[in-house]
Amino acid sequence: MLMITSFTNPRVAQAFVDYMQTQGVILTIQHHETADVWLADERQADRVRAELQAFMNDPGHPRYHAASWQSGSTHSGLRYRQFPFITTLRERAGPFTWVVAALCVLVFIAMNVMGDQIVMVWLAWPFDPSLRFDVWRYFTHAFMHFSFMHILFNLLWWWYLGGAVEKRLGSGKLIVITVISALLSGFIQHKFSGPWFGGLSGVVYALMGYVWLRGERDPQSGIFMRRGLIGFALVWLIAGWFDLFGMSIANGAHVTGLIVGLAMAFADTQNVRKRT
Repeated sequence: MLMITSFTNPRVAQAFVDYMQTQGVILTIQHHETADVWLADERQADRVRAELQAFMNDPGHPRYHAASWQSGSTHSGLRYRQFPFITTLRERAGPFTWVVAALCVLVFIAMNVMGDQIVMVWLAWPFDPSLRFDVWRYFTHAFMHFSFMHILFNLLWWWYLGGAVEKRLGSGKLIVITVISALLSGFIQHKFSGPWFGGLSGVVYALMGYVWLRGERDPQSGIFMRRGLIGFALVWLIAGWFDLFGMSIANGAHVTGLIVGLAMAFADTQNVRKRT
Protein backbone atom coordinates (compact mmCIF):
# COMPACT_ATOMS: atom_id res chain seq x y z
CA MET A 1 0.00 0.00 0.00
CA LEU A 2 1.08 3.58 -0.69
CA MET A 3 0.16 6.60 1.44
CA ILE A 4 -0.99 9.38 -0.89
CA THR A 5 -1.51 12.30 1.50
CA SER A 6 -2.80 13.37 4.90
CA PHE A 7 -5.64 15.73 5.75
CA THR A 8 -6.20 17.50 9.04
CA ASN A 9 -9.93 17.51 8.35
CA PRO A 10 -11.33 13.96 7.98
CA ARG A 11 -14.41 15.20 6.13
CA VAL A 12 -12.21 16.65 3.40
CA ALA A 13 -10.34 13.36 3.18
CA GLN A 14 -13.62 11.47 2.86
CA ALA A 15 -14.78 13.78 0.06
CA PHE A 16 -11.65 12.98 -1.95
CA VAL A 17 -11.96 9.25 -1.27
CA ASP A 18 -15.63 9.29 -2.32
CA TYR A 19 -14.79 11.10 -5.55
CA MET A 20 -12.00 8.69 -6.44
CA GLN A 21 -14.38 5.79 -5.86
CA THR A 22 -16.65 7.21 -8.59
CA GLN A 23 -13.55 7.19 -10.83
CA GLY A 24 -12.93 3.53 -10.18
CA VAL A 25 -10.05 4.02 -7.72
CA ILE A 26 -10.34 2.56 -4.23
CA LEU A 27 -8.69 4.52 -1.44
CA THR A 28 -8.86 3.95 2.30
CA ILE A 29 -8.52 6.31 5.25
CA GLN A 30 -6.62 5.57 8.44
CA HIS A 31 -7.56 7.91 11.26
CA HIS A 32 -4.75 8.96 13.57
CA GLU A 33 -4.00 12.56 14.50
CA THR A 34 -4.61 13.16 10.80
CA ALA A 35 -6.68 11.38 8.18
CA ASP A 36 -4.16 9.44 6.11
CA VAL A 37 -5.25 8.41 2.62
CA TRP A 38 -3.82 5.11 1.35
CA LEU A 39 -3.85 3.52 -2.09
CA ALA A 40 -3.78 -0.27 -2.46
CA ASP A 41 -2.95 -0.44 -6.17
CA GLU A 42 0.29 1.51 -6.54
CA ARG A 43 0.02 1.40 -10.33
CA GLN A 44 -2.67 4.06 -10.04
CA ALA A 45 -0.46 6.44 -8.01
CA ASP A 46 0.20 8.97 -10.81
CA ARG A 47 -3.47 9.24 -11.63
CA VAL A 48 -4.44 9.68 -7.99
CA ARG A 49 -1.82 12.39 -7.43
CA ALA A 50 -3.06 14.30 -10.48
CA GLU A 51 -6.64 14.10 -9.20
CA LEU A 52 -5.44 15.16 -5.74
CA GLN A 53 -3.87 18.32 -7.19
CA ALA A 54 -7.14 19.21 -8.93
CA PHE A 55 -9.03 18.52 -5.69
CA MET A 56 -6.72 20.74 -3.62
CA ASN A 57 -7.12 23.58 -6.11
CA ASP A 58 -10.91 23.59 -5.71
CA PRO A 59 -12.18 21.24 -2.98
CA GLY A 60 -15.57 22.95 -2.96
CA HIS A 61 -16.36 22.06 -6.58
CA PRO A 62 -19.83 20.54 -6.98
CA ARG A 63 -18.41 17.34 -8.50
CA TYR A 64 -16.92 16.41 -5.12
CA HIS A 65 -20.17 17.06 -3.27
CA ALA A 66 -22.04 15.01 -5.83
CA ALA A 67 -19.55 12.17 -5.43
CA SER A 68 -20.09 12.09 -1.68
CA TRP A 69 -23.85 11.74 -2.18
CA GLN A 70 -23.32 9.06 -4.82
CA SER A 71 -20.72 6.90 -3.10
CA GLY A 72 -20.50 8.08 0.48
CA SER A 73 -21.16 5.55 3.22
CA THR A 74 -22.64 5.92 6.67
CA HIS A 75 -19.91 3.52 7.79
CA SER A 76 -17.03 5.79 6.84
CA GLY A 77 -15.77 6.01 10.40
CA LEU A 78 -16.03 9.78 10.54
CA ARG A 79 -16.66 11.39 13.90
CA TYR A 80 -17.91 14.92 13.35
CA ARG A 81 -16.44 17.62 15.50
CA GLN A 82 -18.65 19.55 17.85
CA PHE A 83 -17.96 22.92 16.23
CA PRO A 84 -17.24 22.33 12.52
CA PHE A 85 -18.00 25.99 11.75
CA ILE A 86 -15.14 27.18 13.98
CA THR A 87 -12.89 24.50 12.52
CA THR A 88 -13.67 25.67 9.00
CA LEU A 89 -12.91 29.28 9.91
CA ARG A 90 -9.56 28.28 11.37
CA GLU A 91 -8.49 25.95 8.59
CA ARG A 92 -9.24 28.38 5.75
CA ALA A 93 -7.00 31.19 7.04
CA GLY A 94 -3.39 31.61 8.10
CA PRO A 95 -1.77 33.40 11.04
CA PHE A 96 -1.50 36.83 9.42
CA THR A 97 -5.17 36.71 8.43
CA TRP A 98 -6.11 36.06 12.04
CA VAL A 99 -3.71 38.65 13.49
CA VAL A 100 -5.19 41.42 11.35
CA ALA A 101 -8.74 40.29 12.11
CA ALA A 102 -7.98 40.26 15.84
CA LEU A 103 -6.48 43.75 15.69
CA CYS A 104 -9.57 45.05 13.93
CA VAL A 105 -11.81 43.54 16.58
CA LEU A 106 -9.69 44.93 19.43
CA VAL A 107 -9.65 48.41 17.91
CA PHE A 108 -13.41 48.23 17.31
CA ILE A 109 -13.97 47.34 20.98
CA ALA A 110 -11.69 50.18 22.06
CA MET A 111 -13.58 52.64 19.87
CA ASN A 112 -16.87 51.59 21.43
CA VAL A 113 -15.52 51.71 24.98
CA MET A 114 -13.39 54.88 24.81
CA GLY A 115 -15.03 56.64 21.89
CA ASP A 116 -14.09 57.02 18.25
CA GLN A 117 -12.24 60.30 18.64
CA ILE A 118 -9.76 59.08 21.24
CA VAL A 119 -8.77 56.05 19.20
CA MET A 120 -8.59 58.02 15.97
CA VAL A 121 -6.18 60.49 17.53
CA TRP A 122 -3.86 57.53 18.12
CA LEU A 123 -4.33 55.64 14.86
CA ALA A 124 -5.60 57.98 12.14
CA TRP A 125 -3.63 59.09 9.10
CA PRO A 126 -1.27 61.96 10.15
CA PHE A 127 -3.58 64.91 10.68
CA ASP A 128 -0.83 67.35 11.60
CA PRO A 129 2.62 67.89 10.06
CA SER A 130 4.21 67.07 13.41
CA LEU A 131 2.83 63.51 13.12
CA ARG A 132 4.28 62.69 9.70
CA PHE A 133 7.01 60.53 11.26
CA ASP A 134 4.48 58.39 13.17
CA VAL A 135 4.98 55.57 10.68
CA TRP A 136 2.23 53.32 12.07
CA ARG A 137 -0.44 55.88 11.13
CA TYR A 138 0.00 55.15 7.44
CA PHE A 139 -1.34 51.64 8.07
CA THR A 140 -3.39 51.59 11.29
CA HIS A 141 -6.27 53.52 9.74
CA ALA A 142 -7.20 50.15 8.22
CA PHE A 143 -7.95 48.70 11.67
CA MET A 144 -10.63 51.29 12.55
CA HIS A 145 -14.31 50.56 11.86
CA PHE A 146 -17.30 52.69 12.77
CA SER A 147 -20.20 50.25 12.95
CA PHE A 148 -20.85 46.58 13.43
CA MET A 149 -21.91 46.13 9.80
CA HIS A 150 -18.78 47.96 8.67
CA ILE A 151 -16.40 45.60 10.47
CA LEU A 152 -18.49 42.50 9.73
CA PHE A 153 -18.53 43.20 5.99
CA ASN A 154 -14.80 43.87 5.83
CA LEU A 155 -13.72 40.95 8.00
CA LEU A 156 -15.82 38.43 6.09
CA TRP A 157 -14.19 39.49 2.84
CA TRP A 158 -10.78 39.65 4.51
CA TRP A 159 -11.14 36.07 5.79
CA TYR A 160 -12.54 34.76 2.51
CA LEU A 161 -9.95 36.39 0.21
CA GLY A 162 -7.00 37.03 2.51
CA GLY A 163 -7.22 33.54 3.95
CA ALA A 164 -7.16 32.01 0.48
CA VAL A 165 -4.14 34.08 -0.55
CA GLU A 166 -2.24 33.20 2.61
CA LYS A 167 -3.05 29.49 2.40
CA ARG A 168 -2.18 29.18 -1.30
CA LEU A 169 0.56 31.76 -1.82
CA GLY A 170 1.99 32.22 1.67
CA SER A 171 1.92 34.82 4.42
CA GLY A 172 4.55 36.93 2.68
CA LYS A 173 2.34 37.58 -0.34
CA LEU A 174 -0.63 38.58 1.83
CA ILE A 175 1.56 40.89 3.92
CA VAL A 176 2.90 42.63 0.80
CA ILE A 177 -0.59 43.14 -0.65
CA THR A 178 -1.88 44.43 2.69
CA VAL A 179 0.97 46.86 3.34
CA ILE A 180 1.03 48.35 -0.16
CA SER A 181 -2.74 48.65 -0.52
CA ALA A 182 -3.21 50.11 2.98
CA LEU A 183 -0.54 52.74 2.32
CA LEU A 184 -1.67 53.78 -1.16
CA SER A 185 -5.43 53.61 -0.52
CA GLY A 186 -4.95 55.64 2.65
CA PHE A 187 -2.88 58.24 0.82
CA ILE A 188 -5.53 58.74 -1.88
CA GLN A 189 -8.43 58.72 0.58
CA HIS A 190 -6.83 61.41 2.75
CA LYS A 191 -6.56 63.55 -0.40
CA PHE A 192 -10.32 63.08 -0.94
CA SER A 193 -11.67 63.44 2.57
CA GLY A 194 -8.90 64.45 4.94
CA PRO A 195 -7.34 62.22 7.60
CA TRP A 196 -10.49 61.15 9.44
CA PHE A 197 -11.33 57.86 7.79
CA GLY A 198 -10.84 54.19 8.54
CA GLY A 199 -11.59 50.64 7.55
CA LEU A 200 -10.05 47.61 5.89
CA SER A 201 -12.02 48.08 2.69
CA GLY A 202 -9.10 49.51 0.69
CA VAL A 203 -7.18 46.32 1.41
CA VAL A 204 -10.27 44.20 0.74
CA TYR A 205 -10.74 45.77 -2.68
CA ALA A 206 -7.06 45.15 -3.41
CA LEU A 207 -7.61 41.48 -2.57
CA MET A 208 -10.70 41.37 -4.76
CA GLY A 209 -8.75 42.70 -7.71
CA TYR A 210 -5.75 40.50 -7.02
CA VAL A 211 -7.61 37.24 -6.49
CA TRP A 212 -9.90 37.73 -9.48
CA LEU A 213 -7.17 38.64 -11.99
CA ARG A 214 -4.69 36.10 -10.58
CA GLY A 215 -7.31 33.39 -11.00
CA GLU A 216 -8.11 34.50 -14.55
CA ARG A 217 -4.48 34.66 -15.69
CA ASP A 218 -3.01 31.87 -13.55
CA PRO A 219 -5.63 29.22 -12.73
CA GLN A 220 -2.92 26.90 -11.37
CA SER A 221 -2.29 29.33 -8.50
CA GLY A 222 -5.26 27.81 -6.69
CA ILE A 223 -6.97 31.13 -5.96
CA PHE A 224 -9.91 32.56 -7.86
CA MET A 225 -12.92 34.79 -7.43
CA ARG A 226 -16.14 34.10 -9.25
CA ARG A 227 -17.03 36.69 -11.86
CA GLY A 228 -20.38 37.25 -10.21
CA LEU A 229 -18.63 38.37 -7.02
CA ILE A 230 -16.27 40.76 -8.78
CA GLY A 231 -19.31 42.09 -10.61
CA PHE A 232 -21.01 42.70 -7.26
CA ALA A 233 -17.89 44.50 -6.01
CA LEU A 234 -17.89 46.79 -9.03
CA VAL A 235 -21.61 47.56 -8.65
CA TRP A 236 -21.00 48.42 -4.99
CA LEU A 237 -18.08 50.63 -6.05
CA ILE A 238 -20.16 52.53 -8.60
CA ALA A 239 -23.07 52.89 -6.17
CA GLY A 240 -20.69 54.38 -3.62
CA TRP A 241 -19.54 57.06 -6.04
CA PHE A 242 -23.14 58.13 -6.63
CA ASP A 243 -24.00 57.94 -2.90
CA LEU A 244 -26.91 55.59 -3.56
CA PHE A 245 -26.76 54.11 -0.04
CA GLY A 246 -26.72 57.38 1.87
CA MET A 247 -23.60 56.24 3.74
CA SER A 248 -20.13 57.68 4.11
CA ILE A 249 -18.05 55.42 1.85
CA ALA A 250 -14.30 55.68 1.29
CA ASN A 251 -14.55 55.71 -2.49
CA GLY A 252 -10.97 56.85 -3.02
CA ALA A 253 -9.64 53.97 -0.93
CA HIS A 254 -11.84 51.45 -2.73
CA VAL A 255 -10.80 52.47 -6.23
CA THR A 256 -7.13 52.73 -5.28
CA GLY A 257 -7.18 49.34 -3.57
CA LEU A 258 -8.80 47.70 -6.59
CA ILE A 259 -6.22 49.22 -8.95
CA VAL A 260 -3.35 48.14 -6.67
CA GLY A 261 -4.65 44.56 -6.53
CA LEU A 262 -5.11 44.35 -10.29
CA ALA A 263 -1.63 45.78 -10.91
CA MET A 264 0.01 43.35 -8.49
CA ALA A 265 -1.82 40.37 -10.00
CA PHE A 266 -0.83 41.47 -13.49
CA ALA A 267 2.82 41.77 -12.45
CA ASP A 268 2.80 38.41 -10.64
CA THR A 269 1.36 36.58 -13.65
CA GLN A 270 3.57 38.04 -16.38
CA ASN A 271 5.97 35.10 -16.36
CA VAL A 272 3.09 32.64 -16.20
CA ARG A 273 1.50 34.11 -19.31
CA LYS A 274 4.81 34.04 -21.17
CA ARG A 275 5.25 30.33 -20.41
CA THR A 276 1.77 29.55 -21.69
